[in-house]
Amino acid sequence: MTIAKGDKLPEGTLSEYIEVETEGCALGPNVFKVEDLVRGKTIAIFGLPGAFTPTCSAKHVPGYVANAEALKAKGVDEIWCISVNDAFVMGAWGRDQKSTGIVRMMADGSGEFTKKLGLEFDLTARGMGVRSQRYSMLVKDGVVQQLNIEGPGKFEVSNAETMLQQLG
Repeated sequence: MTIAKGDKLPEGTLSEYIEVETEGCALGPNVFKVEDLVRGKTIAIFGLPGAFTPTCSAKHVPGYVANAEALKAKGVDEIWCISVNDAFVMGAWGRDQKSTGIVRMMADGSGEFTKKLGLEFDLTARGMGVRSQRYSMLVKDGVVQQLNIEGPGKFEVSNAETMLQQLG
């Protein structure tokens, strides 16, 4: 079953590659409980099939990086990119996209969180395994306020511009 507007995010974990060690976060991959990260925050989340893939690298991530300040001005505390990749790949992709400190590149290495959302996308026939559908959602205190799921091969409703319009 696919998550819907008004639903609470499922429990789960995501990993993030930390570039600079801080109190509570070691250098390298760190695992976080989703329910702890979303508590009391408004998060713009976008999911996509894979790091370093054409549409994801040329349009999806750059759009959220470019619109980060506008999203934050409308009440968004954090922006997350979730992909079924490991934290090392997501960290390298974040550096490549110059998104460090702007968009949190969250790894769902085994796709467990994506499956709990009901947003998995089987690309096994194309040699990519089970990945994430392309989507965006606005989450407030763990509850989905907006959900935009793309049709196969599309990039029309999960972009940062649509999220900005939905924020009013």
